[in-house]
Amino acid sequence: MLIKIISHGTTHKLPDDLRKALSVSSKACATWEDITPLARNEWICWTISVKNEKTRTEHVKRTIVELAQGKRRPCCWLGCVHRTDKPMSASQKYVLGKRGKNKVSI
Repeated sequence: MLIKIISHGTTHKLPDDLRKALSVSSKACATWEDITPLARNEWICWTISVKNEKTRTEHVKRTIVELAQGKRRPCCWLGCVHRTDKPMSASQKYVLGKRGKNKVSI
């Protein structure tokens, strides 16, 4: 049995549900491997950052569809707040503060 290795992001490891979905779509997987590790990280973070399991499933499906269409980043995504290699932008702090999910000092 051949096991295909699929790349991770810069901060996030590839979760099993997204890995399985990518392994089924050759177009999505080809785009995945062609984008940068930072772009892969954005897709992973966008997928895992939701609280509801149904929403996560929808994000995984949408990721596969959009990658198969050639999209390289999730649309309208705030950006990964888990990265430690750079500080959060002012817009990230603002949006997170508005959401009330995290206490962010500016």
